[in-house]
This record gives sequence, structure tokens and C-alpha cells, in this order.
Amino acid sequence: MKKMNVLFIAVDDLRPQLGCYGQDFVQSPNIDQLAAEGVLFERAYCQQAVCAPSRASVLSGCRPDTTTIYDLQTPLRSVMPDVLSLPQHFKQHGYETRSIGKIYHHRSDDLQGWSAEPHVSTGDWKGRGYLTDEAMEVIERTDAQLATEGSTRRGLGPAFEAAEVPDNAYHDGKDADHAIKTLNELRDQPFFLAVGFHKPHLPFNAPKHHWDVYDREALPLALNTSAPENVTEYSLTEFGELRGYFGMPKEGPIPEDLARTLVHGYCACVSYMDAQVGRVLDEVERLGLKENTVVILWGDHGWKLGEHGSWCKHTNFDIDTHAPMIVRSPERGKPDAKASGLTEFVDMYPSLCDLCDLPLPDHLEGQSFVPLMEDPDRTWKQAAFSQYPRTGVMGYTIKTEDFRYTEW
Repeated sequence: MKKMNVLFIAVDDLRPQLGCYGQDFVQSPNIDQLAAEGVLFERAYCQQAVCAPSRASVLSGCRPDTTTIYDLQTPLRSVMPDVLSLPQHFKQHGYETRSIGKIYHHRSDDLQGWSAEPHVSTGDWKGRGYLTDEAMEVIERTDAQLATEGSTRRGLGPAFEAAEVPDNAYHDGKDADHAIKTLNELRDQPFFLAVGFHKPHLPFNAPKHHWDVYDREALPLALNTSAPENVTEYSLTEFGELRGYFGMPKEGPIPEDLARTLVHGYCACVSYMDAQVGRVLDEVERLGLKENTVVILWGDHGWKLGEHGSWCKHTNFDIDTHAPMIVRSPERGKPDAKASGLTEFVDMYPSLCDLCDLPLPDHLEGQSFVPLMEDPDRTWKQAAFSQYPRTGVMGYTIKTEDFRYTEW
């Protein structure tokens, strides 16, 4: 019996701001088509709303209190040296496992999980992915200033850029190029191909033609710009991630005109990323692999675009813990289905095992959502759990059918 391949698409900082999630102003035709052919999970939740802990949970199958990864500095293998990771499990069952782009937060993490060294694309960009002369000048100035201040941060230019370049001048385009090359290489053997796209993570840098598909003035801004009543001191952040970029106010709210540009940039990056996803999916079909390849696309957590008067992720609010997840399986699930049951990212590992007829490792802390794919309206989990740390305090949040409760 021929093994089912896996195309595992991770997207950095992607909230459910996609056409298929009812956000009609966003141009995401390729992901929308994937959803039309698969199952869209309406209420999928990450286990912690920041890159490294969320990805560690997905790839280990364990919650943050088990991985003990709560920050960006801790590689999975430094705290769980013997855990059987998701790619490693597939590798042990005869799959060629490859990593392209951002899968783990640390590229060198879990080298034993991959059949070849993880691929990182190179290009002409500087700093955090800039191509314009204006951005280069800003980086030179800010790097010098940061050095005098004793900071180790580097490469911070503007928060957005719209260069007149082709898609593969930027990082994600080159990663899509390499994914297409790798699909051709692996077409005759079972594979687990992980492709991690960087956008729409800051800075919002995308080719200008993806900015041009939007009418800036028509883009909606956040409706709820106030913090909840009686919010705790731990609940919100000062969104230092965004404030670190050139031209961002160091305190106070983001002015409306700048907020509109940031929303425009986020949408442009979503459309840019979507185009790269489309190129990879088209190659899967061209190679005749569609009928034996499971495709899963997920954003590692949500993101605030001014909601609650804040930006970025790093909280336990629904806007940060709720993220997109779409699965297309040739043999399981109903096409163009929307599953409303609560799911968690820790469920991905057992679900992919289920879809590919692999045994479930004993350490997994999630449950397969394949029954929900086959009957999207069935009763499912009663709750989804997430958490976020502050100095000396851990905040836990539980999402149920009708409510969210958070405790610090």
C-alpha cells in the first residue's frame, strides 16, 4: 500500500484574516481554494501565542508546561532531548523528511528529525529582509545607534517595505522555489515536506504588486480598540516588537494613518505568502501527487492589528490564540467543510499520524481531529487551553463553547 505524503505548511503570525475565514477584503485565492478542497477549522487554538513555544508544542505533541518552552531562546532538544518529534516519527517510518524556511524557531533544533539539513534561502536582502536603498540607510543608522546603547538587536529597519521586485527576490519566494525543486526530487518516495513561510511576520515587506491589489483607504481598521474592563496588569503588552522598528512611536497609541499603513502591509504580506503557497500547491498537482498527499496549513498563532488598543501577539486574548488551520486529505474528510468544534494545535501530531496510518507515540497530549474532519458538525472538545507567561507569573486561559476564562 502506497504511503500518504505530507505537505506541512507553517505560516508565521498568520491570524484568520483570509477570504475563506470570511474576511472578503483579503486577497488569498490559493489558500481559499485549499479550504474549498479540504476542511477549514473555524476554532483552532495555539498553546502559546508566540513563535517558539507554539511550534514546539506542535512538533513535540506536548503542551508548554511539558516542553517548558515559554520563550524564544530555548530550543526543543535542550529541554526534551529524547522526545520523538513529529518529523522524526515520520522519518522512523520510512519517510524522507525535509525542512524549508521557518519550521522550528531555531533552524538547528531537532536535526535528528530531518533527513537532510534544514534549508535556509539566501538572497540580496539586508537585515530582516530589506531590499530598498532607503531601508538599507535606516538599518545602518539604527544598528550604529543600537550598538552605542549596548543592545544586541540588529537589522531593524522600517516596519514595512514595498520594493518593485519579483516574488522570489524576497525570502518566501525563494523558499517556494526550493520547495518546488524538492517536490520534484522526492516525487517517487514517501515524504514529509515542511515549508515555513515568514510572512506576514514583521517587517511587512512584500513586492509592490501585492500592495497594489488593495485600496488602502477601504481596508477596515480594528473596531474594538479598548482594553477590556478591569483588565489585569498582565493581560496586555506595550507591543515592543512593533515599537522596535524605525518610525514607530515608542509609547502611546499608533496614529490612525500609520495604523492603516500597517494593516495594508499585513494584508499585502498575506497575499504575497498566499501566492507562494499557490505555487507549491500547483506543483503538487502538476506532479500527480495531489491524490496521495495530505496538506495541512496553519498559522502559528493569531495577531493583533489594533484590537484592544494593542498590536502583535504575546497575550492570552482570543485574537492572539485563535489561528487558521486547514487540512486537505485525499481519503479522509469532506471537501469544502467547516468544522466548528474546538481544536488545539497540540492535536496536529496525532491527527497527521491518523491520516497517514502511523502509530501514535505514547507521549502525545492532543487527540486526533480526523473524526471531526469526517463529521464537521459532531460534538467535539469541551475546551481549548492556552497560556502565556509574564515575569514570575503564568497566565492560563480556557476557551469553551461560549466563554473564555483567564487566570493569572
